[in-house]
Amino acid sequence: MNAATPRTTVGLKVSAPGAREILLTRLFDAPRDLVFDAFTKPELIKRWMFGPEGWSLPVCDLELKAGGKMHYVWKHKDGNSMGMRGAFREIKRPSRIVHTEIFDEDWTGGETLVTTLFTEKDGKTLVEQTILYSSRAARDAVLKSPMEDGAAQGYNRLDKFLAGQADRRGAA
Repeated sequence: MNAATPRTTVGLKVSAPGAREILLTRLFDAPRDLVFDAFTKPELIKRWMFGPEGWSLPVCDLELKAGGKMHYVWKHKDGNSMGMRGAFREIKRPSRIVHTEIFDEDWTGGETLVTTLFTEKDGKTLVEQTILYSSRAARDAVLKSPMEDGAAQGYNRLDKFLAGQADRRGAA
């Protein structure tokens, strides 16, 4: 991806608005509270945030408070795994999450700062996730990686999950 050219992958828009940032934007047909829960409850995160096919998320530990820790481990069916840790800096339910991330095998050039905004309008929720990298080179390396495809697959799974939850709410 050219850093200046936004791309859209099945509903997910990926852009690079600054020298060190990636912005992921996706609209979900679900209320903000439900989308926020899907980003903050481990039992829900495990249903959608496991990346491309062949991967799972067996470890999803969150201490959801300012200063709280997070730990994810993704595992591939071939036995490879990838871990990531971080800390929450700000949680403002249901509109904003700010946290740090660093992979156990640091392939992104150091700690990143992730700001996720949840904005609801007419029962739909816009998720805007800004990832700030340590350098332009780190950001550019991520743009060349399969991150976009993995994120798009995860958001597509989340979209299906949210649709199922909305169906249940309507039936109740």
